[in-house]
Amino acid sequence: MAVSTVYTTQSLNPNCSFSTPSKTHLGFHQKQVVFYTTGKKTNKRSSSNFSSPYVIKCAAGDSQTIVIGLAADSGCGKSTFMRRLTSVFGGAAEPPKGGNPDSNTLISDTTTVICLDDYHSLDRTGRKEKGVTALDPRANNFDLMYEQVKAIKNGVPVQKPIYNHVTGLLDPPELIKPPKILVIEGLHPMYDSRVRDLLDFSIYLDISNEVKFAWKIQRDMAERGHSLESIKASIEARKPDFDAYIDPQKQYADAVIEVLPTQLIPDDNEGKVLRVKLIMKEGVQYFSPVYLFDEGSTISWIPCGRKLTCSYPGIKFFYGPDTYFRNEVSVLEMDGQFDRLDELIYVESHLSNISTKFYGEITQQMLKHSDFPGSNNGTGLFQTIVGLKIRDLFEQLTASKAKTPVAATKS
Repeated sequence: MAVSTVYTTQSLNPNCSFSTPSKTHLGFHQKQVVFYTTGKKTNKRSSSNFSSPYVIKCAAGDSQTIVIGLAADSGCGKSTFMRRLTSVFGGAAEPPKGGNPDSNTLISDTTTVICLDDYHSLDRTGRKEKGVTALDPRANNFDLMYEQVKAIKNGVPVQKPIYNHVTGLLDPPELIKPPKILVIEGLHPMYDSRVRDLLDFSIYLDISNEVKFAWKIQRDMAERGHSLESIKASIEARKPDFDAYIDPQKQYADAVIEVLPTQLIPDDNEGKVLRVKLIMKEGVQYFSPVYLFDEGSTISWIPCGRKLTCSYPGIKFFYGPDTYFRNEVSVLEMDGQFDRLDELIYVESHLSNISTKFYGEITQQMLKHSDFPGSNNGTGLFQTIVGLKIRDLFEQLTASKAKTPVAATKS
């Protein structure tokens, strides 16, 4: 099925220009979108209406949008990560003003966050009738996802669909203008190779089955009144599709935040104390993995003592090289939780390649969002660090493109 989008001159990126193509240039290609306007001929031989084709051309260069992909299962902390990331860039992320109140999009001064649930091709009833979950690729429109992410990356606004999580229906689309940074978050940002190739950086939030189960029990039993049996049934129903379509994406991620049960408490099954790994792929352009004390060494560190307050079961850090899906990686691990976030500065001072702009910036960010989930353990710490690394990557990419003039092309 063909998909068409109508643009107005007011909605376009200021770096976009118009031209009237010859017949041989009608159609779509990498940095052109053809659209038609209805008007009246001005020559004397005819006054009838006609459709006139125009081409939008958008300069790449330093105006090109940088695209970040964040993959995770439902309820695994994507929303919290997005809030930490947008805070690093400054300004609160809010839904589009004057738009659909049930929009999933978040916009700040620098970033636009798109939820990939908006590319569901089946609404809730349709999925039920066909016997598929939202995790199943058959319930998602990857062709449209690719075309629209590609268009935004090239500076062209799109009319993005909206999946309404309240009603389970597909709502009318909303206009998305190209931001400096586009974050696509959801179940499938790295599933389709075409979309994956558009990403400048990718993150996977990997929550172990044990922790996911503990979190879901805490939330659904305490807050929603669900029974233990219904929670188990819900998890088991999603597991085959999660294992088949979502989990394999972590092999493509540039950074993985893996959340595991603690090893500090024997046989712990509450999921309140966590062991968190930051797995960072080596050799990624504009991304230098964080390290503890000495780059490339293998280090185990217990920082508890005079400079860091630790109640039971304490805190333990690990750093070292490893392989992950045949890729060389650096791994930074934290097991345990902080008693006092203001003392995090002690840990921060022993980390290198953290891409802060001033001493104590990680601690400041963590204190600023101390009420966010995971702020007292490695999930909040590593989400904040990855946010700072993405800011650094954005600045390096922008500077690199500014040094490389875009050659003018003739149609």
